[in-house]
Amino acid sequence: MDSTRKQRILIIDDDSAVQVSLALLLKQAGYDALCADDPQQALARLAQQPVDLVLQDMNFSLQTSGEEGLQLLADLRATQPALPVLLMTAWGSIALAVRGMQAGAANFFTKPWDNTQLAELVRTTLEAATPAARASRQALDAQFDFSGIIGEHPRLLKVLGTIGQVANTRAPVLILGESGCGKELIADAIHRNSARAGKAVVKINMGAITPSLFESEMFGHVRGAFTDAKADRKGHVASAHEGTLFLDEIGELNRSDQVKLLRVLQDQTYQPVGASRTERADVRVVSATNRELAELVASGEFREDLFYRLNLITIRLPPLRERRSDIPLLARHILSEVAASYGLPSATLAPQALEWLSAQPWPGNIRQLKQTLERTLLLVGRGELRQADFIAIEQHEHGGTAGGLHGVDGMTLEQVERHMIAHALEQHHGNISRVAKALGLSRTALYRRLERHGLGSAPAASDDGHLAHDIGGGR
Repeated sequence: MDSTRKQRILIIDDDSAVQVSLALLLKQAGYDALCADDPQQALARLAQQPVDLVLQDMNFSLQTSGEEGLQLLADLRATQPALPVLLMTAWGSIALAVRGMQAGAANFFTKPWDNTQLAELVRTTLEAATPAARASRQALDAQFDFSGIIGEHPRLLKVLGTIGQVANTRAPVLILGESGCGKELIADAIHRNSARAGKAVVKINMGAITPSLFESEMFGHVRGAFTDAKADRKGHVASAHEGTLFLDEIGELNRSDQVKLLRVLQDQTYQPVGASRTERADVRVVSATNRELAELVASGEFREDLFYRLNLITIRLPPLRERRSDIPLLARHILSEVAASYGLPSATLAPQALEWLSAQPWPGNIRQLKQTLERTLLLVGRGELRQADFIAIEQHEHGGTAGGLHGVDGMTLEQVERHMIAHALEQHHGNISRVAKALGLSRTALYRRLERHGLGSAPAASDDGHLAHDIGGGR
């Protein structure tokens, strides 16, 4: 962009009142504004002069199906893929805005809009679209700490660029993505690259907190606040003071608790249960969910005011199937880490195995890929994993004849499974919780296998997850 000119924003809407209102707001915020009435005029404007951001309505016809808006978005992405687009719609058409974001829009806002919120959304969207946010992986790694995040796909680089742009601010970030695609890693990277890196990052699974305990867990309590309150207890918000509060599975939070959380986000204050005083906490909030919060707002399940407090910056993580070129890098990295965690020699993947892994749909994303690699490495027991190894174990997992299907080294998969469990028990010193996690099993499922293989008869576990008696028949 020419540094001597103001940033230019194109408004595409067939309502002249909307055009005038938005143009006035943008000019007051220091931007140049252009207007277009329909898709044809908009594309002509873009061909005539450079534009830094587009504010696009989704309906341009009486049918109001939104298909014309989606087609315009596709045309904009085809002609200028790096140009950020903010969609505008009504809450009644929120599903359409979600489709637009999935098709590549940067974000959306609703009519009528809040001027302050929209101006901030415009500013942060423009910042995230700077050349620094589109740098190569090598350039990004030279400037930021993205350790643990593996990949070079353009969609991942866009995410990393956005993190680099916003990490050092206190802007709330909402991370959207399917289960298992690495949302917690992104939250860690935001914290690690911020000025708060020296303080705590407090992680809470919002779906795991029962409504009756929400206030005590989040805000703490004072001694005597309720029957079991034997002493003062610091809550998660206080623990995250001057650090980062990561609210995982935020879409699972019920409406009554959403109100209580909103106050913390609005004025950074809270009140411990049973206390008469109000406390203040300086926290940066990062939240994540595998659900579409905008759709939950439209259906009445999620508060609109809380939604806007959480999503000033929205990061949409691509699923693994949409960045297949990263699978070989991820697979090698994960395999190396798994081998080291079990004290095994380093292992490699045969070329055909990498091709097979890259072709799979991976509905469980990186988490499923890791589980597959971990299980196969433990079952195979040699230095190179081949395509046939993965296929044999997949057949077993999907109901193959476990007793008769031979997997590797002349052993049936039943025999290999027994060997794998015994090895994991040895590696984790009998800690059932860790063994179950390593094998991708629930504790109940692991107990069933222990009994079937004669490695112990569904024993009770001690408080730390260790077996309460010795395991027999370890090999």
